[in-house]
Amino acid sequence: MRIGKKDIRVDTLDPLIIAEVGVNYYDIAAKEGVPLMEAAKRMLREAHLGGADAVKFQTYKSAKIAARDSPAYWDTTKETTRSQFELFQKFDHFGEAEYRELAEYAAGIGATFFSTPFDLEAVDFLDPLVPAFKVASADITNLPLLERVAAKRKPILLAVGASSLEEIRRALGVIRGGSPEAEVILLHCILNYPTLPPNANLGMIQGLREEFPDLPIGYSDHVEPSADMLEVTMAVLLGACVIEKHFTLDKSLPGNDHYHAMDPVDLRKLKGQIERCRVLYGRRDKVVIETEAPATRFARRSIVLARAIRAGEALRAEDLIMKRPATGIPPTELDRVIGRRIVRDLPEDEILQWEHLAPEGAGG
Repeated sequence: MRIGKKDIRVDTLDPLIIAEVGVNYYDIAAKEGVPLMEAAKRMLREAHLGGADAVKFQTYKSAKIAARDSPAYWDTTKETTRSQFELFQKFDHFGEAEYRELAEYAAGIGATFFSTPFDLEAVDFLDPLVPAFKVASADITNLPLLERVAAKRKPILLAVGASSLEEIRRALGVIRGGSPEAEVILLHCILNYPTLPPNANLGMIQGLREEFPDLPIGYSDHVEPSADMLEVTMAVLLGACVIEKHFTLDKSLPGNDHYHAMDPVDLRKLKGQIERCRVLYGRRDKVVIETEAPATRFARRSIVLARAIRAGEALRAEDLIMKRPATGIPPTELDRVIGRRIVRDLPEDEILQWEHLAPEGAGG
């Protein structure tokens, strides 16, 4: 599977890294006193330069995503708006023209752009602009949306936060019913903003791999980033081939998606950690690598004389000791050495060579 410029491959420690801008550019624009589009483009550019393989936004209209009576499910000490409708209404000013402009800007700087659609119309107008579709965890039961996305015949990143295995299988059935050859990546996700570390349950990445062995598994993270980005790095080590994390330019900004987002420093740190892991991981097949050659010669052992031996004497086990280096007869040949006669006088601590021994079966 390929998304943008990136091949999605399992067990390579080379995940697709998605910087989820979402609607954070609204707060950046307000803070810096710049137009929304300028802030959105700046965030897209900063994420791309920081090493993100793709930069993702969110496409919705409040009237199509939430009823007016739609209570908050996030930490209201961080985001004080208590109605989903009211919150989404603050951040739904962009339409088709704006997302088209963002997609064109991304292409101009070599970045991969896509956006999560939250309604059927968004699926349709985003289709020519994106290389893949992300379906949010909350829409895993939104069967009409799944059907519309599947009909576009593009890779689908299906977040599975707050869902059961039965719901995941049903969603996959709907997707494959509309597109039997659909390329789907499941994203482990905990639908908490923020997700506390004890709730991250990164082991579910492995559980999903066991339940759906034919599908790649990724991770959409809502844990507040640590100094070493361990929570996301661990997800990669557990097999996540896609990493999605919210992105901001200022984690101190109020709102739902800044304090648990990564900033450009975090993003570069994550890239560095993954590269370190990839270097340490190396290869899977067990072979003697080139740099081990000196050790196999000098750290392994040979059969060595424990005492001086005269020509014609037959070697006994107590005459021998195993010592480094491995420049003589190896200990694996001990049974062929015991009982053989020496052809010339040899001193104590001599490293035995085959030419020191009479031929096998030779008489005394």
